[in-house]
Amino acid sequence: MTRLRRIAGRATGTDSDGSERLRAAWLYYNFGLTQQEVATRLGISRGTTIKLLDEAKARGEVQFWISEGERSCVELALRLEDALHLDEAIVVPAAGDVEHVAAAVGLALGKFLSEAVTDGMTIGVGWGRTLMASLASLRPDRREGVKVVSLVGGVVEARGRNPLEYTWRMASQFGSECYLFIAPAFVDSPTTKKSLIEKCGLAPLFDLAASLDLAVVGAGDVGAGASGLAAKMLSRGELDELVAMGCVADVLCNFLDAEGRSIDHPANRRVMSVRLDDLAKARHIVIAAGGAHRAVAIRAAIARLGCNTLVTDEAAARALIAPAG
Repeated sequence: MTRLRRIAGRATGTDSDGSERLRAAWLYYNFGLTQQEVATRLGISRGTTIKLLDEAKARGEVQFWISEGERSCVELALRLEDALHLDEAIVVPAAGDVEHVAAAVGLALGKFLSEAVTDGMTIGVGWGRTLMASLASLRPDRREGVKVVSLVGGVVEARGRNPLEYTWRMASQFGSECYLFIAPAFVDSPTTKKSLIEKCGLAPLFDLAASLDLAVVGAGDVGAGASGLAAKMLSRGELDELVAMGCVADVLCNFLDAEGRSIDHPANRRVMSVRLDDLAKARHIVIAAGGAHRAVAIRAAIARLGCNTLVTDEAAARALIAPAG
């Protein structure tokens, strides 16, 4: 596994919020890894690992156990990494209802992006509650040569959450070039979709999306009581048809079954998004979603795209680990 290297905190080898320090301590003392194995797992030097372990002992976090606080989240993150073959899992405490979960996971995502985006990156972004919430903690330094690319069309009635808005606000934070997917999320026919891509200037965006350094997407749930936003853009009849055909998730308004396969439904032929098979080629894929009700959707998204970094909450983490025992 290879973590995406962070910019913040690497020069001094310290960890400002303690999460990496606790990870190092947990891996060393509870998992029995060597200092070099811990360093490799966390993507840091052995010297930095030693400093983190020393600091954990000095703070009294390592006695016969790691002290409370982020302990359960760190353990769940490490178990997720092993169970789902991730480079990194970031787990936040369970936060209650859908909006609070999105806010908590989004804050963790914003912090991750602030540290992980480097000069020259091409970043593709989706949309949703969680990604919008990441803007509250997105505090990056200016980066050179960064491009931010929208991966899905917009919505006419945004109600505070529009894929295009998220893209340009994120690009503004990084002071980067911005490529907007100027089209509705769904069009009336595959013919219209083809014409918009080929004749209305969207082809360069598709080219960029096929060679991303970093892709950031959510995973929406579909079904009874679903909270995913994409499903709300369909008619009741269309949604019922999708559920009857085995749909459990949407990624960029593409509807998937539990194995991550695209449902053979007209809605999937009318969606204005980049091709998921192209998105899966990104060098580093981040999936951000939380809540136990999203676990099936998260698993489907991982099956389709792969995943390097998963940002989620305790409830989803426990549900994702449960099938594997």
